[in-house]
Amino acid sequence: MACLSDIDLATLHKTRLEEKIKYKLSWCALRRPLMTMVHQHTVADEVMVGGRSTMMGNEVHHQSDFVAKVTQPSRDGRIHDVIRENANGMMDNEFRKDYFTSSTRRRRSGTWPRTRSLNAPSPFQQFGPCGRIMKNSAMVMQIQDPASQRLTWYKPPLAVLVIKKVRDSTVLPPFVQLVEWLIQEKNMVVWVESAVLEDPLLLEDKRFLKIKEKLVTFKDGKDDLTDRIDFIVCLGGDGTLLYASLLFQKSVPPVMAFHLGSLGFLTPFQFDNFQEQVTNVLEGHAALTLRSRLRCMIVRNSSKMDFDYLPMLENFHGSSSSRDGSTNILVLNEVVIDRGPSPYLSNIDLYLDGKHITSVQGDGLIVSTPTGSTAYAVAAGASMIHPSVPAIMVTPICPHSLSFRPIVVPAGVELKISISPDSRNTAWVSFDGRNRQELLHGDSLRVTTSIYPVPSICAQDQISDWFDSLAECLHWNVRKRQKCLDELSDLTGSGSEDTLDELVVDGH
Repeated sequence: MACLSDIDLATLHKTRLEEKIKYKLSWCALRRPLMTMVHQHTVADEVMVGGRSTMMGNEVHHQSDFVAKVTQPSRDGRIHDVIRENANGMMDNEFRKDYFTSSTRRRRSGTWPRTRSLNAPSPFQQFGPCGRIMKNSAMVMQIQDPASQRLTWYKPPLAVLVIKKVRDSTVLPPFVQLVEWLIQEKNMVVWVESAVLEDPLLLEDKRFLKIKEKLVTFKDGKDDLTDRIDFIVCLGGDGTLLYASLLFQKSVPPVMAFHLGSLGFLTPFQFDNFQEQVTNVLEGHAALTLRSRLRCMIVRNSSKMDFDYLPMLENFHGSSSSRDGSTNILVLNEVVIDRGPSPYLSNIDLYLDGKHITSVQGDGLIVSTPTGSTAYAVAAGASMIHPSVPAIMVTPICPHSLSFRPIVVPAGVELKISISPDSRNTAWVSFDGRNRQELLHGDSLRVTTSIYPVPSICAQDQISDWFDSLAECLHWNVRKRQKCLDELSDLTGSGSEDTLDELVVDGH
């Protein structure tokens, strides 16, 4: 056996130390994409939702514990491993080993996740012998198969937030019935707004008085609900769901919405058999629709801070303001810029990723999510987009141009909307119909896709719920049925030529 000299030992020690440093650097470089994707809206292998932890695409948000996840099976039917991190941001060794082992196994066997790229059929698509998409996680956007988005609880949910429609006495009996059942039958901690306990009609209900002391209350705009709620139950219409979205300006717990309002496009559940439906959700038998939101920020004329480095929202009350006058807010439906009370046309400049696209001359502009495409945008002539499609819709309001049609841009781009310097008037902006503010000359509005979606629980599945809402609420494609040729032949045999001619004209 050869003996190593002191010089050889020092060289060996130095080599091993360099290899160890290189390993750590390569590991940090591998983990960096998990924490740096902010503006790309990706829903890849798994998405963590709920008030305790969120993981969307390649970004992980740390809170105390996981509550629910959206799992996506691979082609061989197995569930992907979950990357779990502790409070210090370090990945558990056990999960690290399992994750890379399973990833290597999938790479060798060719069983990749059921994800699709927005840029090509495969994120590693080759274009001839020389061309290919750059292997950069920030440039390849992937979307998840909607059918694979299922709700799974890591532990039994304990805290539920019940939000009811305000100023509607018909919602009070279902509200009391639901809260009483959740407390007595399911032994859950029920959160309600503090204003609910002051409702004079509820104070007259004897059943409510028995459970009043067991309710946990919060005040809108003062109390932070982050990491306190496992899931949300909404009793009302679409406005109730929009209000629930405003309460959580970061990670949103799964939302179960019951139709007790007017339109009910976003509320697929009926209250008749609520016990069975809530039990199914508590047991994890439910599909999810991840409804993307828009992150909006008003930058006042005095602000010099770059949009890319502005901090995220700090409170949950729908908006936050910084010292430089900028305002942040997340919206579920749309942000609307209009001319307000001015009699003049709006003159608005529209930029996409810093490039001037066009100037809007008309009553205003609507920037909406796919969820909001069936709201104000569809009334202004826009197309309807399924909520699982990652996109942003830009719709003009009464443009003074016959060729200005609504457009759809990729999710993740940054839209900048500002008042043209030669505009005769200012503009006004509102967010989901709230927080209406004036935009002065020199002010700008920055809009991009938020990394915090609203996980909406489906009554059936993502496809059936949406098309049922189109048919029931908007009467989509409702028309009298055209008569078939057999029916026309029967009428021909009866000798009624006049009737036949009328049917042919009516049926085209």
